[in-house]
Amino acid sequence: MNEKVMSLSEHLASAEKERKGVEPVTSLNPDLAIREAYDIQLTTIEQKVSKGEAIVGKKIGLTSKAMQELLGVSEPDYGHLLTSMEVKDKGIISRKQVMQPKVEGEIAFILKRDLKGPGITTEDVLEATEFVAPALEIVDSRIQDWKITLADTIADNASSGLFILGNNKRSLNEIDLVEEEMVFYKNDEEMNRGKGSAALGNPAYCVAWLANKLSEYDITLKAGEIILSGALSAAVDAAPGDQFKAVFPYLGEVEVSFA
Repeated sequence: MNEKVMSLSEHLASAEKERKGVEPVTSLNPDLAIREAYDIQLTTIEQKVSKGEAIVGKKIGLTSKAMQELLGVSEPDYGHLLTSMEVKDKGIISRKQVMQPKVEGEIAFILKRDLKGPGITTEDVLEATEFVAPALEIVDSRIQDWKITLADTIADNASSGLFILGNNKRSLNEIDLVEEEMVFYKNDEEMNRGKGSAALGNPAYCVAWLANKLSEYDITLKAGEIILSGALSAAVDAAPGDQFKAVFPYLGEVEVSFA
């Protein structure tokens, strides 16, 4: 194992353990390459799996043009979803589960077949999907004050925190993924709204991108995995006592509260 990668993985793990943000990995290592950032992420995930966690899916980040421009990138990134990250619909998130959370609404894909790139198309994704569901993602950062570059967020598991799947699962023949509109509420006040098209034109395209990107690391998207396809609108800061809900016309609702 590369000593630099291991050291930076431990640096991020210490933030989670102490519940206190740390300085960016790119401050400690200004020349950190994107490939090394993914190596840091994978090292951290392997450590967690070795301690009994299981990978249940992946998340795709930076799918909006606004976020890509903000970080000066031209493609999304991805992170891993673990068993400990799932919160039930209408569940309550405790203070100790998060550090500096923000909440996003998105469409989740649950696969019935493996997807292994390269060469995966949007059509391949549609054929491999068992159903889609409304989802909330709690993005969080181990890096103090969200002072992140692309390499920082990738190393930090794409700033993943927690996720919530709605109970209403729909087959793809019941829904127009591109036109499906989400209205996003905080404490019953509308914060923003967005369509499926906000995720690089089509959420299924995002999943195809992921399958192809993962092939560079010889990773396959497995049947049964949950794929969070990308935020449909801007992330909203969460504080203790806040309640969030995403409402879709066909996918229904998904909701979570903070203790």
